[in-house]
Amino acid sequence: MLKIMKAAKRTRLTDRQFSLISRALADPRRYKIFKQIAARSCTACADVRAHQPISAATLSHHMKELETAGLIEIARQGKFANLTLKRDVLQAYLNRLAEI
Repeated sequence: MLKIMKAAKRTRLTDRQFSLISRALADPRRYKIFKQIAARSCTACADVRAHQPISAATLSHHMKELETAGLIEIARQGKFANLTLKRDVLQAYLNRLAEI
């Protein structure tokens, strides 16, 4: 029964979302940011900023692209933001890549 429940929860990507993820991860700087977010269960935006030699505006743009692609979730608390990788979406993307 547990196996059936896991199969039912499997995330499916639309062609558009698959394309958005591919484009988001194709940018080398954005990919580094993505890897930094993926390394922890929850990452503060300030931590990402401290490890990336880019402006706050550029970081905001890259985070928005990752969020639009569905790869991360941004939880805002006042002027602070916490970033979380959506592992189910990443796994769905990897599964779809494996079908090629």
